[in-house]
Amino acid sequence: MTCTLYTLEVQPTIPAELQCLQQFSNNLAYSWSRKIRGLFFRMDADLWAACGHNPKVFLRRVSQERVNEAFADPSYMFDLEEARTQTRRYLADPMDPQLASQLDPDKDLIAYFCAEYGFHESFPIYSGGLGILAGDHCKAASDLGLPFVAVGLLYRVGYFNQTFDKDGHQIETSLPVDFADLPVEPARNALGEEVSFALDYPGRKVHVKVWQAMVGRVRLFLLDTDIEGNSAEDRKITYQLYAGGRDMRIQQEILLGIGGVRALRALDLQPNVWHMNEGHASFIVLERCREWVAQGMSFQEALECTAANAVFTTHTPVPAGHDVFDVGLVEYYLADMRKTLGLSYGEFMGLGDLAPTPANFNMTTLALHGSRLHNGVSKIHGEVAARMEQAHWPEIEAKENPMAHVTNGVHVGTWLAREWANFFDQRQRDWHEHLCDRGFWESMVEQIPGLRYWSVHQSLKREMFDDVAARITKQYRRTGRSETTLHKALSMINQSEQDMLVVGFARRFATYKRALLVFNDLDALAKLVNDPQRPVVFIFAGKAHPADEPGQELIRRIWEISQRPEFLGKILLVEGYDMELARKLVTGVDVWLNTPEYPLEASGTSGQKAGLNGALNLSVLDGWWGEGFEGNNGWGIVPHGEQYSADYRNAQESRDLIETLTHDVIPLYFARDRGSYSSGWVRRSKASMASILPRFNSERQVLDYTHEFYIKALLNGRKLNSDHGALARELADWKARVRAQWRKVTAERLDVPPTHLTSGQALEICVAVNINGLSAADVHVECQFGVLDSNGQFELRAHYLCAAAERDAQGRQLYVLRLEPNMAGLQSYRLRLAPWHPALTHPYEMGFMLWL
Repeated sequence: MTCTLYTLEVQPTIPAELQCLQQFSNNLAYSWSRKIRGLFFRMDADLWAACGHNPKVFLRRVSQERVNEAFADPSYMFDLEEARTQTRRYLADPMDPQLASQLDPDKDLIAYFCAEYGFHESFPIYSGGLGILAGDHCKAASDLGLPFVAVGLLYRVGYFNQTFDKDGHQIETSLPVDFADLPVEPARNALGEEVSFALDYPGRKVHVKVWQAMVGRVRLFLLDTDIEGNSAEDRKITYQLYAGGRDMRIQQEILLGIGGVRALRALDLQPNVWHMNEGHASFIVLERCREWVAQGMSFQEALECTAANAVFTTHTPVPAGHDVFDVGLVEYYLADMRKTLGLSYGEFMGLGDLAPTPANFNMTTLALHGSRLHNGVSKIHGEVAARMEQAHWPEIEAKENPMAHVTNGVHVGTWLAREWANFFDQRQRDWHEHLCDRGFWESMVEQIPGLRYWSVHQSLKREMFDDVAARITKQYRRTGRSETTLHKALSMINQSEQDMLVVGFARRFATYKRALLVFNDLDALAKLVNDPQRPVVFIFAGKAHPADEPGQELIRRIWEISQRPEFLGKILLVEGYDMELARKLVTGVDVWLNTPEYPLEASGTSGQKAGLNGALNLSVLDGWWGEGFEGNNGWGIVPHGEQYSADYRNAQESRDLIETLTHDVIPLYFARDRGSYSSGWVRRSKASMASILPRFNSERQVLDYTHEFYIKALLNGRKLNSDHGALARELADWKARVRAQWRKVTAERLDVPPTHLTSGQALEICVAVNINGLSAADVHVECQFGVLDSNGQFELRAHYLCAAAERDAQGRQLYVLRLEPNMAGLQSYRLRLAPWHPALTHPYEMGFMLWL
């Protein structure tokens, strides 16, 4: 028998006094405001969970009875008014004083572009780490009052929902969202009109609608092609995040980059800093150059104007993580753009490929051509990225090229457990104003009594256990596992009378993250987790990309191990990894495990989230942990060098991991010298919180970007783009001249280098340079002084510029230096030449250098 199933949503009438709940539901500040989320939870906790913590859906489905009860509850109304007052104050707060002297909110604007944003599980337009990082960046920009807008795409289907079948195979399902359920509304221009525009694709125009979401004080603009007037194929462009093949991906990236710039223009917004967060947004470069070319500039002049105030962040040291398109596909979609820019086929493709005959178009390469400020996302990753991209600056040592770094951080308001936030509120309500003050946090954390500290964490662990148990129960029953097996799987975490050490591992399953490292020696692991006096549980969670079969095999392998009798209940694999589960895990585990293959972890932020909640990181010293590990705030596994085989490194580092767990981690946790808790563990956990929270939060991250990148880009742009780009034109002409002449520049030292000097005696250097038609000012001759380290590597201690003098009889330009060395004893020095212009953002951005 079949019949039609109708749906009906009975909606309550919200009294005027509760209307601010509607306002709260339309600003993503709820994603980090516990006070706001608490209002929905208190009204109906079960419904709040059932609707995925989505306030807009909640307000449509909550019963009239619950609304009336809340309205009649003086305590609820008091908290509502307090939340409203705090929100109004927050939205009206001026810019952070550190920034107000350098940025004018009425004139300056930073535009941030990213393919995904992770704010909260109720707004599923994110995949993983990149999106969460972008979301936290926006939240911190809002907290600081930065003049900042963000641009992305509004997907009907975000990343997939994950379940496992009975054998541990990953099953991906996707459900389209109704935009009425999301905190978005149509973006409007100054006249109040909804903003839309048409974007050229081959043989057709695609209509684009612009939506706006508020992230506290930050506006996020999201582009949508799933609208009437577009063909079915064109509506798919924004249908799903990272869906389809290369053809769909390039269409999405054209929309993000070119369409994103046009969306801001349609909104009459004029950013003077442009931040490309990963290569997906690199087509910004082409559209901005097109705007300058339309004003009468050559392409090279336009590129200088565009790059001057552009920032590019790369997030992956894994080559497969960089978007690369076939040049034929790029020509198909962007031939008209190429012609508009006045470029030949080879010139255009050269923007995305450094090879003499381009075969592929690399979006990272385009972004590097179109920006002057570039960075990796940790100190180690900055060094790796400098080496990876060294071909852009071929004559410059990697450590001196323009690739810098800003280490990622996490948004404390989002990731700090409610219990810890409440505790800090009781101690000092303005703690939010001291997020980057390490001394403040060392004092704050040290004042917490040891037993109280231990008890707070045990409470959080119990909450995590309850959540994980509910998920495991649902997972096992759906796949037909027996109740006996389910009981055994939950036997450890359902215990209330015995404490246990919990190790968490949750992130994307990719082979370089080495989720199986702890399983290299199953006998040793079985011995470790089956000690009845010192019980240990491992909890694993994470998704593998649908096209990543090796990543999915990692999940299946962990599932298979977790079902063995010796590991059942001690190894738990939880499906459906998302922000909600992540919050439970990072606040509840005792140890956060991370075992990437060095140096392939660009940064990683999950360990930061766990660490600021007092969890102890047990990680390979890669990514952020290479900076964060201080000896007393967790444990570091020293990676073996890249000169060793992968099998050797895996074997050695797996052994180190098990030995660290066996001899350091587990004994410390169970050393109950204070009766009910381990003082040594509390001491180390406090060190984790006090060191990680102030150093690795997103406020520090955004301040670093602002001081080191945004303000520099702002000043660069003002300088090069003023007077209709006069200085940019000059710089472009100068670079063209240098490129044409540099290869025939030669140099010779004319003086005889002394082998020793008497203290107080001057060293005199004279270098003759055939500058090949350049001017004396176009070339800098530099003398570097230093010492050789134990490996024979030069360590710089001081450097000096030689002064341009007359020309010699052969017409060569002379450069001279006279100095008294300021170091005693044996030392080394060296001479080199590089082209120089006062408008260069980085002294070696051209990539040319000549050593004597």
